[in-house]
Amino acid sequence: MSDDGDADPDPEYDVDFREHPEEYEIGRGEQGAFKIQPYKGELLPLWGIADLDAAEEGADAIYEQYREYRERGEFPGMDMARKYLQMGWTRAMRYAKYPGGRKYRESEDGERVEREPQEWYDEEKREIALVYKGYLDRVREDEVYREMREEHVERYG
Repeated sequence: MSDDGDADPDPEYDVDFREHPEEYEIGRGEQGAFKIQPYKGELLPLWGIADLDAAEEGADAIYEQYREYRERGEFPGMDMARKYLQMGWTRAMRYAKYPGGRKYRESEDGERVEREPQEWYDEEKREIALVYKGYLDRVREDEVYREMREEHVERYG
């Protein structure tokens, strides 16, 4: 069962990844950010891009959670915190460049067409993106994160 009570369509995510870090696959970008428990439950409530204050508070809280995972040697949690920071950056940038955050529009003949980005449509969302990017860069540059990521890949694939 997923958090919302629906049957989970992906049984491979019906795992406590804290108890079974060997089951955690790093994936691309933000892949799995809404499925990997218990980390989703710990990080998602901290995340937000509604306004600059919420973003600063959220990014800082996610980074502090990252540091706790790092202290405990929980690579899956560290990587999930990275994903939430990356998601803050990418989602806020989308809103910064596109009205309503919508990168695509429907053409007259019903096709999905990419909009031209506007630099900068929403300046506050750009500032929010930069807040998340700053914390994301700290994680990416963290030697402990890099070493643990490499070890996780070598050990579990």
